[in-house]
Amino acid sequence: MRRLLTLLLCCIPLCGIAADVELQQADIAPDDIAAQQRGFKAFQMHCASCHSTHFQRYQRVADDLALSEAELEQYMFTGAKVNDLIESAMSEEEAARWFGMAPPDLTLVSRVRGDDWVYTFLMSFYQDDKRRFGVNNLLLPYTAMPHVLQHEQGLATANYVEKNGKTVVASLNPPQHGSMTEAEYAAMVKDITAYLSYAADPVQAKREAIGWWVMGYLALFFLLAWWLKKEYWKDVH
Repeated sequence: MRRLLTLLLCCIPLCGIAADVELQQADIAPDDIAAQQRGFKAFQMHCASCHSTHFQRYQRVADDLALSEAELEQYMFTGAKVNDLIESAMSEEEAARWFGMAPPDLTLVSRVRGDDWVYTFLMSFYQDDKRRFGVNNLLLPYTAMPHVLQHEQGLATANYVEKNGKTVVASLNPPQHGSMTEAEYAAMVKDITAYLSYAADPVQAKREAIGWWVMGYLALFFLLAWWLKKEYWKDVH
């Protein structure tokens, strides 16, 4: 509970400085296990050095996403055991020294912010030489997070305009010098978003599948009740 409250308190101040940016559609399918698998692997490779998902256990993720023990061990970089919670590789002290504060746990970020927000955030970094790590984010201005996927995406530049006496970002130019094409990078970001969507609600796909059966049962029960009512009342005037 303490960790959950810490996560929510970290998110509340950021809500006030988020830019008025139209969110891109992630179109996440909660039953796309293949995308969640790829997203888990990409998250562990690029994000888990700083961010944890410590409301999840490695074994639960392996069971839900059909990962073999060998596949799982390839993406366990902290010496953890399969039944351990998924913690980041960086200590809070190191994180505070590098970033000024410990990066937040991301288990519930998709539930707090939404899938489209997560997807748009990872697509919205651009060059800003005034910032500590040389980048800024269109969706979340002045974020302390570096662009950890810059090698894959490349780096976009911004087009600025004057608005109400302030210089603001009007649009972003396509990223340059990335190892991936624009489509490949978008696909990887979608996979990471799919994994974080799963992490925030691991039973979503099962719950929705059960929901259809429940609705079918209620519809059938309604028809039986209606027919029974007619039988009971057909001779009543």
